[in-house]
Amino acid sequence: MKKNGILNSHISKVLADLGHTDYIVVADLGLPIPAGVPKIDLALTYGVPGFEQVVELVAADMEVEKVTIAEEMVAQNEAAYAFTVDLFNKAEIQRCSHEEFKKLTAGAKAIIRTGEAKPYANCILHAGVWFGTQE
Repeated sequence: MKKNGILNSHISKVLADLGHTDYIVVADLGLPIPAGVPKIDLALTYGVPGFEQVVELVAADMEVEKVTIAEEMVAQNEAAYAFTVDLFNKAEIQRCSHEEFKKLTAGAKAIIRTGEAKPYANCILHAGVWFGTQE
């Protein structure tokens, strides 16, 4: 039995299979899921689990090189934007329109759907390469 990190077997498998520049999406409950992209649905009820909680746990188990967010997050979900910038302070943060963001999700290895019920609480996490302890 796995004793630490992400215990959800679907998420754990997706993270283990990522290669450099592959990406996953952490999404609020309203983001459309493109046909053919695996959805890992964690939503239990409105707000549970939340965007921040899921992103934080995934980021602890994944080498993130770049993060893509919708430009609309900056003004329309300031808390999620501040959280994202703070958590990924060593990664490149790229912005695009929400329409472009939705198009990019079609190339994701998986979309993790949270119960987050606030607008634009979505991010694309691009995999980097981890060669062991990098301090």
